[in-house]
Amino acid sequence: MTWGVHVSLAPTWLDPAETPALLTPFMVLYALHDGLAKPMPGGAMVPSLAESWTPSKDGLTYTFVLRRGVKFHNGQPVTAEDAKFSFERYRGAGAKLFKDRVAGVDAVDDHTLRFRLKQPWPDFLTFYATPATGAAWVVPKKYVESVGDEGFKKAPVGAGPYRFVSFNPGVELVLEAFEQYWRKPPAVKKLVFKVIPDESTRLAALKRGEVDILYSIRGALAEELRRTPGLALKPTVVQATFWLSLVDQWDAKSPWHDQRVRLAANYAIDRAAINQAETLGFSRLTGSIIPSSFEFYKALPVPTYDPKKARQLLAEAGYPNGFDAGEFFCDSSYANLGEAVVNYLKAVGITMQLRPLERAAFFAQHGEKKLRNVIQASSGAFGSAATRIEGFVAAGGAYVYGSYPDIDGLFREQATEPDRKKREAYLSKLQQLIHDKTVFAPIWELAFINGVGPRVEESGLGLIAGHPYSSPYEDLRLKGK
Repeated sequence: MTWGVHVSLAPTWLDPAETPALLTPFMVLYALHDGLAKPMPGGAMVPSLAESWTPSKDGLTYTFVLRRGVKFHNGQPVTAEDAKFSFERYRGAGAKLFKDRVAGVDAVDDHTLRFRLKQPWPDFLTFYATPATGAAWVVPKKYVESVGDEGFKKAPVGAGPYRFVSFNPGVELVLEAFEQYWRKPPAVKKLVFKVIPDESTRLAALKRGEVDILYSIRGALAEELRRTPGLALKPTVVQATFWLSLVDQWDAKSPWHDQRVRLAANYAIDRAAINQAETLGFSRLTGSIIPSSFEFYKALPVPTYDPKKARQLLAEAGYPNGFDAGEFFCDSSYANLGEAVVNYLKAVGITMQLRPLERAAFFAQHGEKKLRNVIQASSGAFGSAATRIEGFVAAGGAYVYGSYPDIDGLFREQATEPDRKKREAYLSKLQQLIHDKTVFAPIWELAFINGVGPRVEESGLGLIAGHPYSSPYEDLRLKGK
């Protein structure tokens, strides 16, 4: 089975230790690797390499029991020591939070792993046992130590349903079935991920049968795919929210420091029109950066389209003729959304230059705080309202350029509050504050529209709620196979 992939595949996505606060790497990780728990059909936190876990009554320890008889692709057994090693080498999103809150992790025996927390942490499992991070995904300790981190990315060994064959970064990844996979032998024996950044080229490849599934098709091309006999359009609203991150609002010299300017940007954008033009109306408009499917989500008003009001606010803020807002940074695979937003901002007087960056570079620079002005931010990572706020709002988060003391204080209080109703109240107030301060300009929850060719019996698209890509890979089938 072959995919036409919309983004350039990065070597870092072969290593769970480096997962940022987005879901893209799990396109690869679900094939190559496995976690103690992960989203699967029927649940967001399903036992995988761990067959069970138990928290202590005081909330200070979590004990995982690993499945017996599971092997890595090189034949080595998966042990608690591997899981401990994988957690301790994890350096992606949430790593600082784990360091701050986890006192230690012990491999009690080959099949028992125990976490000791510094204090009760209600969100421990959300951060650890879902793809909010990749900390629970297990790599073989002995192999990694023998080849090093860079060697591991060149020839990864995992415990997933497929083993590594070859990788030409930015071009193609080839995997083959691992017949000893604990859940079941995969039905499809070879997976090929071809990088095809251009949408029209991806569609042409699907029509010619060069790929079986294409990711991310939009606008007129999506309509063309829908009308093509033998091809199927597969739209899925996923937990990928998009928003404008107005990162200069903490700079007193920036126009974005004035809330009226931030409100003007919200009023300037016709979200409904962009939704119809780009995702055929399938995306869900939102007033939040938190997906509506997340625990503790609070529904907030979707910003209305009112260009007259936007121009009025700019005039009140001292910009009756608008202003040059510099560069608008976005993931290049969503440059079409960025272009539409930039055009709407320009129409009310906020002039910006679109600067698309390849996805891995975009998120790396975003996390390193190298991007300024306005960033078209997004995340499809699993989690809860608390995990999304941790990554993008609260002080110290992976993509946080600045924060507000009242928001930070509430976030700290909810993080250790054992009473669920009190936590819900804290998180509701947090989301209201983010809205009231106009920290962001929310756009939508993305409808990820894919295409499927005639050879495919089971594409895996939509089998895991909220997951945009084909998975679980061992469940995929070709017709007649």
